[in-house]
Amino acid sequence: MLDQKLVYYGVKLHALAFRRLAKISFPEEIQITPASLNDLNVCKEAWSEKTNRNFFIYKIYIDKNFFSELEQEKNSIKMTPIERIKGQYWEIKNWNKAANDLFSTAVSRGRQPIESLFNWLIVKTVIQKASKVISTKCLIIHLF
Repeated sequence: MLDQKLVYYGVKLHALAFRRLAKISFPEEIQITPASLNDLNVCKEAWSEKTNRNFFIYKIYIDKNFFSELEQEKNSIKMTPIERIKGQYWEIKNWNKAANDLFSTAVSRGRQPIESLFNWLIVKTVIQKASKVISTKCLIIHLF
């Protein structure tokens, strides 16, 4: 039996893109990072200097202090679906439900063009099928 050492090369593709009405998003910046790197850290390091932006992002990007400073200093705001508060009284939850649901739907619609961009990249480049990649250099060639 042949003894093989398998190595896993995992990366994430991050994109900052311009939203265009009725069209796929247009990438402004694309970042490739190790899969182990936290998404919030990438956001902080790569895009914290961007001004006058609306970031349509997942709930995972929760750092109230960071985004509060970004809003005050750079006029850039984050748009994430509204998270339900555990243990909240049902009267308050129901009172806010309609507005929260409408806002969350609007944010999801704002994210849809970037999701379409990622889907387009996957379909056109077969970027997720890297089974023949045997080194970091090969991975970079495959990605580009």
